[in-house]
Amino acid sequence: MDFTTLMQQAQKLVNETQNSDDLPRVERSMPQILKATNELHSRVTSSSSAQDVQAYVLLGSKGIDLPKISKNLETLSARKTFETLDPVYDTDIHSFLKNEKENAILSIIQDVNKSSIENSQAQKWDHIMNEWNMEKVKLMNALVGPSQNWIDFRKLPEQTILNETSGTVKSSLNSIQMAYAKEVTEYNRFDRAMRSSLVEKFTNVAQSFNDKKTMEMWDIIKFMSNVRPIPKNQDPAKHRFNSEFVDQAKKYLEKHFRIFMQTVISEHLKETQRGGDPSNYKLIEAFVNLKLRNPNELIGLQDRRDNFFPWPNVFYAMRCGDNKSAMKCLENNLPDQKDILTAIEELLKSADGKISAKIKSQIKMQYKQHKIRMSDPYKRAVYAILGSCSEQSELNSSFEDYLWMQLYLISNVSTDSNDKLTLPALQRTILEQYGEKYFKADEQPQRYFEVLALTGQFEAGIEFLSRFERFRTHAVHFALALSELHLITAPRNILEPLISVDIEDPKPLRRLNIARLIMLYTEKFEISDPGEALQYYYFLRHLTDSNGKNLFLTCVTDLVVENLNYELIFGRMQLSGIRSRGLIDQFDNVINIQSACNGIADEFVKKGLFEDAIKMYDLAENPEQTLRYIITLLSQVVHQQTKPGSMKERLQTISVEISERYRSKEIICDPQIMKTFNTIKILMQFFQYYHDNKHEEALEILAQTKLVPLHMKDVDVCVQNFKKTGGEVCKILPDILLSTMEIIYKKYTTIKNKDISRFNEGNSDDKLRFLREQAKAITVMSASVPYRMPGDTNARLIQTEILMH
Repeated sequence: MDFTTLMQQAQKLVNETQNSDDLPRVERSMPQILKATNELHSRVTSSSSAQDVQAYVLLGSKGIDLPKISKNLETLSARKTFETLDPVYDTDIHSFLKNEKENAILSIIQDVNKSSIENSQAQKWDHIMNEWNMEKVKLMNALVGPSQNWIDFRKLPEQTILNETSGTVKSSLNSIQMAYAKEVTEYNRFDRAMRSSLVEKFTNVAQSFNDKKTMEMWDIIKFMSNVRPIPKNQDPAKHRFNSEFVDQAKKYLEKHFRIFMQTVISEHLKETQRGGDPSNYKLIEAFVNLKLRNPNELIGLQDRRDNFFPWPNVFYAMRCGDNKSAMKCLENNLPDQKDILTAIEELLKSADGKISAKIKSQIKMQYKQHKIRMSDPYKRAVYAILGSCSEQSELNSSFEDYLWMQLYLISNVSTDSNDKLTLPALQRTILEQYGEKYFKADEQPQRYFEVLALTGQFEAGIEFLSRFERFRTHAVHFALALSELHLITAPRNILEPLISVDIEDPKPLRRLNIARLIMLYTEKFEISDPGEALQYYYFLRHLTDSNGKNLFLTCVTDLVVENLNYELIFGRMQLSGIRSRGLIDQFDNVINIQSACNGIADEFVKKGLFEDAIKMYDLAENPEQTLRYIITLLSQVVHQQTKPGSMKERLQTISVEISERYRSKEIICDPQIMKTFNTIKILMQFFQYYHDNKHEEALEILAQTKLVPLHMKDVDVCVQNFKKTGGEVCKILPDILLSTMEIIYKKYTTIKNKDISRFNEGNSDDKLRFLREQAKAITVMSASVPYRMPGDTNARLIQTEILMH
């Protein structure tokens, strides 16, 4: 290439440069160009390796001076920042103040670092402890009790809650559960003085189940609960060995056996030829004749009168609870049995239904003397029962017969005797000596429950029955019915397993955690049927959790937090400022609904569910907390564009509703919070106009806040206003400044790009000058506020201002 061509290309570049307004004009003389070329050449040639040369070329093409950067990096040292400062003389004021300043900065950094670590550790351990408490609850729910020493990990059947066709929530309650729940709701509706016994209600509803086993269990509960009321301020454990339970169990077994005899007779009417006499005496005689029709049954029977056998009739009369028939039989056929007659007469006449120790000892002595000669098993059984003699009778063809005889012996124990057979001893025999294996409880759970219930071991029986899916619902309602009568012994701590043993209780007493039983039962339907779940939680109103909080309120809180359907339970706040009624209002005599809403809102805050917390604080009529969390959330999304279903849209709706309600009434709230809420509400309108490209309206709205200066004279005022605002508004300031600067720049480019011929040139320059002043005011404001702008906010503002000059 010759010199002429080179000169032409250089001239061409000069002309192109002169026509460009984007780059400033640079003029250099030939010696300056030569000097710059030599410097560049020396930098490249002084590199020690090919990699350094490549680095210089790469960074040099980007306008980076690598040697200068290297020198700056070499001068940097972290030693002076974090090491202990050098001591200074007392007279060196400048060095002293410098050290004090640096020490203060270092101490703040150290304190913040320490507190951050401590807070993170505390939050970590709180999270771990909460998870562990949840796991402990699950483990305790699975514990069966100390006597069995095993844990039930059986997976329970899950029910489908969602109706896939309609999208509505389907009830998880079956027909039996629904029938019980209806009675529970009806029971809770009335005061204690006006409502009937829950045992009576459940027994009546059980008749509609057409289940004989269930009806028998409720019949037992009805008999065993028909005792004198236990004072509410006393522990039921102190009354568990009351003789009334023995008497009621004996009455049930006697009634059940009488029904059995009637059934047998009705099936053999032709053979018994009972006639028209409906008395129990003839019923017993017909039953005995039917039972003794087999010649083998007559072996060993004594004191026979023609074709009548007195001792079987006496025994079965006692077995069905008809001592009058037994007395009549003895008087007609065995008048010489004076002691037996006297004993039965005392049973009929005494108030407590007991035989005197004198008569009992005489019968016992005769029994021991003539036992060998008593070949009649019925005679031996009568003597053993009335004389309180332990006898393994061959007449105990079923466990019901054995249990009746043992209960008869216990009920016949007098206070002035030394008899060793007691109710606790019988309970230990059944629960611990025989146990589930003897009764084949897995195959016949109903039978084992009946035996436990008839011996007054309600807690162990209910816990055992609750293990079986088909009986769990009945077990829960057995517990509810007995608990309302103060007949269930509960643990001292609700965190105990379902069944537990208290070392202070007499053996073999167990304690049933009815709170855990109810919560396990409602867990299956509390999401789909929250109204029914609340009715069951109502039974826990007299209990407290480990923190001393009302357990009913705790369960309601957990239900709302888990379900999030708080409008159904607590209602919703209407535009008039009045809360609509919810499911919880029927229990307003137990809990303070406002306090409950506040507590649930606090739980939402702990879980980070701030939107739900806002609604609950609003229901609690707590405007300060409501506005506080609205401000917290809005400050994060107020600058975003509103989209359907977004958080900003939801918060905007809530804010408008709350503003309308608060405008019409006086509220008690921190003035700073109210001021911040109103400011953010105005900023929300500003950003709405900004995203809708309504720039004039946006600037008019922004001027109301007096946070952003649109004139240089307003900068100081805006800075002072900024210092008085809350931290939430400070977080929004960068977005406000950037959005305002963008509006000003768009107006600037619009005016500049228009055809100048259509406007008065002077007027156009005035507008541009005014917009430049506004841009400058914003950049000055950004640099003046005591707030560190995030990212490249300041750089973007300055760059935009430069483009406008």
